[in-house]
Amino acid sequence: MRATGRSIPNAAARAIRAAGVALLVIAISPGVGKGTEIVAAKRMRAIGTIDPRFQSYNIEMVEVTGGRFWKPYGQGDMKRDRYAYRPPIDLANAHLRKLAAALGPAYVRVSGTWANATFFAGNDGTPAAPPAGFNTVLTRTQWRGVVDFAGVADAEIMTSFAVSPGSRDTDGTWAPDQAQRLVDFTRSLGSHIAAAEFMNEPTLAANNGPPVGYDANAYSRDFKIFRAWMKRASPGTLIVGPASVGDSASPAAVGIHTRDLLAASSPGLDRVSYHHYNTLSPRCGVHDDPAHALSEDWFSRTDAALAVYRGLRDEFEPGKPIWLTETADAACGGNPWDATFLDSFRYLDQLGRLAKAGVQVVMHNTLAASDYGLLDEKTFRPRPNYWAALLWHRLMGTTVLDTRMASALTVHAYAHCHPTTKGAASVLLINTSQHGSHAVTLAARADRYTLRARHLQSASVQLNGTTLALTASDDLPRLVPRAAQAGQIRLAPASITFLVIQDVAACR
Repeated sequence: MRATGRSIPNAAARAIRAAGVALLVIAISPGVGKGTEIVAAKRMRAIGTIDPRFQSYNIEMVEVTGGRFWKPYGQGDMKRDRYAYRPPIDLANAHLRKLAAALGPAYVRVSGTWANATFFAGNDGTPAAPPAGFNTVLTRTQWRGVVDFAGVADAEIMTSFAVSPGSRDTDGTWAPDQAQRLVDFTRSLGSHIAAAEFMNEPTLAANNGPPVGYDANAYSRDFKIFRAWMKRASPGTLIVGPASVGDSASPAAVGIHTRDLLAASSPGLDRVSYHHYNTLSPRCGVHDDPAHALSEDWFSRTDAALAVYRGLRDEFEPGKPIWLTETADAACGGNPWDATFLDSFRYLDQLGRLAKAGVQVVMHNTLAASDYGLLDEKTFRPRPNYWAALLWHRLMGTTVLDTRMASALTVHAYAHCHPTTKGAASVLLINTSQHGSHAVTLAARADRYTLRARHLQSASVQLNGTTLALTASDDLPRLVPRAAQAGQIRLAPASITFLVIQDVAACR
């Protein structure tokens, strides 16, 4: 769901102040814009680090079990029914595993609204129907598929547990029997659950699976049981939460406020988590104009949401790392343009903003389901956001840089030390202007990777003029840079460019 909040004054301007690379001069060329910014090695500094699994993803529980997920556009009246049945995802698919492994190390979060009422079968027999108090069944075979997939994809497993009436004692108190069964079975497969949220989105509890009338007091009671059980049953598992969504700086349209959840349960978290979507999709009644998708207002919604949850973290769980455990452009399955190049600007800008702000993990929803999937759900073919994710993974390391460079309003800049080349840094330059180009003057040679598309809502993307596609043998293509010599280069309108520079003191 969308975290609706007003932008913080001047937050947009602060968020796009760039992190640059050594010996890079950024200049807005005459006739295109005004101002000059010079970045020198002695000015660049490391400002923080992020988790090695910073860039992660969700596979919804309903994908694993099969069930009614967000209906594809064009399949009937969504006002009457937003959902359509999807069979279980094939996590054994070699092609899917190969593409996921290329993004590792990562966390794979198996959760979502449907997880709140999913029954885990205690043996290999599948119940004909879910027991009373549950909505669906997760089989041992299906969970074994999750564990096997995670092992191949270099992905640590994160999940949440059932909180529906079937998971409770006769007095309505949450009981850990189902969760214990899942933890024990995972361990029997030689694996473990690396991180767990008690439930998905407790702020929306009225429509999210818990018993009728569930409130912050009930959550506090249940969370304390959950935490005590987790410390006994799986002490190595990170306790993450509250996995809230919908809070804002103004009065929020949520059933339970995160402030009340944290006030009732803290301290008790290892990581503070929240969810954020810029908007709701047409499935849930919101029809945004895609022309707005490159605006600073659109991008700065990331800042506004983080400000709310960081403030709550500081008040109730000071010093705890922040994880964004579910995010995409639009909730309810994504906007129609989320499968196109247009959303790659938001995707990469969000990663850059959040890394610079100190958020440790960002989990995109989803890997391969609905319009916001990095991969097409039927073919597992990469969408533009997958190629954007792959470039981020290969070029942007865990050390975040800042050169105190002020960008033009339509050029967003972020920089990190390179993940594998000592002494190298990568700068990400996002030109959101659809009409104006910008000049970048390099004082030294750089490797350049530029993403563009024939039109913004294209399902394909070009790297340095060559359309990105899998090879005939379904392998990833080589991502070949172009040499950019010292001097001036051009950032084309509506383009995304990574520049890799050598001999950066802050990255040695």
